[in-house]
Amino acid sequence: MRFFRKIIFWLHLISGVLAGIFIFIMCVTGALLSFESNILEYAEREMRVVEVPAENAIRLPVSEIIAAVQAEKPNAKLSNITLRNDESASANVSLGREGQIFVNPYTGAITGESAKGWRGFFRTVQDAHRWLALSGSGRDVGKSINAAANFLFLFLAISGVYIWFPRRRTWKHFRAAIVFRSKVKGKARDFNWHTVIGFWSSLALIVLTLTGVVISYQWAGNLVYTLTGNEPPPQQQAALPAGDEQPFVLPENLNDIWTKAANHTAHKSISLRLPIIKDAAVFTIEEGIYWNRFARSSLTIDTKTAEISKWEAYGAQNSARQLRSWIRFTHTGETGGNIGKFVGFLACVGGAFLVWTGISLALRRFGGWRGKNNRTSVDLV
Repeated sequence: MRFFRKIIFWLHLISGVLAGIFIFIMCVTGALLSFESNILEYAEREMRVVEVPAENAIRLPVSEIIAAVQAEKPNAKLSNITLRNDESASANVSLGREGQIFVNPYTGAITGESAKGWRGFFRTVQDAHRWLALSGSGRDVGKSINAAANFLFLFLAISGVYIWFPRRRTWKHFRAAIVFRSKVKGKARDFNWHTVIGFWSSLALIVLTLTGVVISYQWAGNLVYTLTGNEPPPQQQAALPAGDEQPFVLPENLNDIWTKAANHTAHKSISLRLPIIKDAAVFTIEEGIYWNRFARSSLTIDTKTAEISKWEAYGAQNSARQLRSWIRFTHTGETGGNIGKFVGFLACVGGAFLVWTGISLALRRFGGWRGKNNRTSVDLV
């Protein structure tokens, strides 16, 4: 067991040295992204709410809301429109990476644009978190590096628990590994911080990195389907090249189609993907009836016949698809609400400290080797 422990230790150390800088970047950016939605909601709080003009006021047809945005932003590429089942909520029209526009659904007036400063900041942080902020063909390289680093981080989190576990199972030895020591400095301080932070953040880090592996690798995502006894879905086709973008044309019966989708089931919000491709209007519906607060159902309506061609309720999805939804938002901590985000934030901060203290300990060990070898060389002379 001592020999096996030594092997795990060296694999742990080598993995940390190889992936340390990338893990540090992911941890720092992950911490910054923890409360992204809260900050954006606060920054855009005034434009997200409208005054209801009168009791039983009727909203404008969705086509007029879209037309108001096109008049304000004639060159913008609309990618989505969302209406909440809340009388005081603005209509939300997404412009892709350019941001969002909020519209008064009763008057068509633009209530404001998204907080560009904050959204631009978080977009940059997210790019660094996903693919090291590289662009063009380098994006795939950055994505592969971060995916591999996250995989090593998962190994570090699991192996760290094994290495941390005291050989002598007494309270004295456990206490030394889970309580900060305020009077130590240098190597002893780094070792204490590394073990204590590693212990308290290990479970959260294992969850964050394990869900990250599922998100990063196709084989890991397919494994979720296999383990739950479901058939993995076919690999998604690449997006259309820029020159093959679909023209933005709205069907004449858009308002009727939207009304049919809105009346199909009780909902908290309903979104329509834009532009409409191949005469298929695809709606995403938040019903608000599932334990998973991020559960979404999908409704497809044929724009030519105005008939429903496909209805995929979240509750009718196979267990793997539902689990993937949990995995996606567990990775960001959002599954647990603000408490989950705070735990994820602390784990990311802890992960950054683990990299710092781990690299420091590795350098001290390397420095000790060099000093020992130099002394041995002098003695031989």
